[in-house]
Amino acid sequence: MDEAEADVLAYMDFPTAHRVKLHSTDPLERVNGEVKRRTDVIGIFPNEEAAVRLVGAILLEQNDEWSVQRGRYMTLETIAPLSDNPVISLPAVAV
Repeated sequence: MDEAEADVLAYMDFPTAHRVKLHSTDPLERVNGEVKRRTDVIGIFPNEEAAVRLVGAILLEQNDEWSVQRGRYMTLETIAPLSDNPVISLPAVAV
């Protein structure tokens, strides 16, 4: 347990407002549920590439939605001060 202390407490380096969002796996579970729902509709894929295309499209759609939401998840503006990289820009969708 002592060896894992730094890993276990890594979330403490984030701002207080982010800590609540870091401990939850709800966003990940929501994405997994959406992927499962949409792939169940298809049933059997003709090949692996078709499955990858569908799941990729679902993930891109989710990314676009999360990019424009401001209050629900951590935004680039609130994460930027944590980065060592001074050049942080918004995704093209949010600009």
